[in-house]
Amino acid sequence: MILDEQVERIRESLESSEALFIGAGAGIGVDSGLPDFRGTEGFWRAYPPLAKLGIRFEEMANPHWFHDNPSLAWGFYGHRLQKYNETIPHEGFSILKKWTDSVNASFVFTSNVDGQFQAANFLDQSIIECHGSIHFLQCLSKCGKDIWPFPEDYSFSIDENLIAVNPLPKCPTCKGLARPNILMFSDFDWDSSRVNKQNENFQSWVDSNMSKPLMILEMGAGLAVPTVRSTCQELFDQWQNEVTYLRINPRDVSSMQGVVALKMGALEALQLLEQ
Repeated sequence: MILDEQVERIRESLESSEALFIGAGAGIGVDSGLPDFRGTEGFWRAYPPLAKLGIRFEEMANPHWFHDNPSLAWGFYGHRLQKYNETIPHEGFSILKKWTDSVNASFVFTSNVDGQFQAANFLDQSIIECHGSIHFLQCLSKCGKDIWPFPEDYSFSIDENLIAVNPLPKCPTCKGLARPNILMFSDFDWDSSRVNKQNENFQSWVDSNMSKPLMILEMGAGLAVPTVRSTCQELFDQWQNEVTYLRINPRDVSSMQGVVALKMGALEALQLLEQ
């Protein structure tokens, strides 16, 4: 099927669908200027101090650093928080918001921890962040304090070696060290209560809208971290009405039967469909 025919078919499906499900991986943020940490070299370009230490993303994104070297741990995550707070979601988010407003039955499933969908004015109750959010904290020592929002007035001072040099985030209850409420590698202490509630909202949405024609938009979700792609595919398999499944990815577009694929970035594809 040539590109023009694909695009026209997708536009028709967008108009006829009564429910919209958005599955978003790290690739959707690239057009906003966010790194996707694709491969070790890409990660080290974003974090030269970690390249000097030979620390890969899978090694740095591990909760043991908060015990063994909390200043480096918060240097890394504090820098990420600053970057996310400074980043304006690209135009594609506005296009998606327009589409979600038009169907009145939409849900976002994302593996990203950056809060870009909330920054683009998507309703928090219609989002599931399956790996948590950098904008929330939990107690490192598990003192019993519930997850709490990152204080908006907190400011990091991080030196050229990616070391956080000011007082680190503390638990307001026990005054011990806090950590981001993010699911990391080899993470057995992540507090999933917030995501559990989001998942309850998602399951309720599925149950309420199963009889409606559905559009699945999967964007920037590759095979390295397959959570978003597998969730989209599971929804496709279980839906009880007509489903159109669009996969947008500049690289990993390997497709199963019934999936329409656009081999391009998220912003380019969304702008094309919106024309």
